[in-house]
Amino acid sequence: MRIDVVTIFPDYFMPLALSLLGKASAAGLIEVHIHDLRTFAHDRHNSVDDTPFGGGPGMVMGPQPWGEALDEIAATNNALRPVLVVPTPSGAVFDQRMAQAWSTHPWLVFACGRYEGIDARVAQHYAGRSDWAGVREVGIGDYVLAGGEVATLVMVEAVVRLLPGVVGNEASVTDDSFAAGSMAQLVEGPVFTKPQEWRGLEVPEVLLSGHHGRIASWRAEQARLRTAQMRPELAAGTHGLQH
Repeated sequence: MRIDVVTIFPDYFMPLALSLLGKASAAGLIEVHIHDLRTFAHDRHNSVDDTPFGGGPGMVMGPQPWGEALDEIAATNNALRPVLVVPTPSGAVFDQRMAQAWSTHPWLVFACGRYEGIDARVAQHYAGRSDWAGVREVGIGDYVLAGGEVATLVMVEAVVRLLPGVVGNEASVTDDSFAAGSMAQLVEGPVFTKPQEWRGLEVPEVLLSGHHGRIASWRAEQARLRTAQMRPELAAGTHGLQH
């Protein structure tokens, strides 16, 4: 998978060289390119924003540098069509099913907005381009961040860890909270490791039994209980998963 990120803060993405993502890159499972949006600005201040039409507070990132940056990125590979991802709190909420769907795309391009966001014509333009595979405007929760960089890091990690070969034990991916399957609407239950007793607290006896059927039933019940406690909207079946 190829991942391109356009941002005014390239150093923000140094974590992509660490942990699972760094290993995936070193192994050739992902190809990451970070682009500084300001290199596509042409005034002496390298400005990428201006005042909003219609008035209002803040500044809006202009379409000109974004158009040049995205066109240059797309021109580097005529064999593939990239998906443009625009992190925004006004978009659909990113979730595990979305991560699974994106993990099948060969090329994702993330546009990290700042200030009051990116001129809406950018998403409109690339949604209509036949050489692009669509635009996804998404957020990671019902809150506002200073920019799209944090959300991009979250989404990249969620997607990349689903790629074959990235996680050492791939069964751990299929057992994730919200993973596809019969328990996709449930969060994962509690987990334990050695020692068997810690500060007066014991590991549940069933996990020491070696009885795989009982253990599976216990874990399923714990997932249901934890979902009801922590995420009652999921337990009630009211959580709308986005595709």
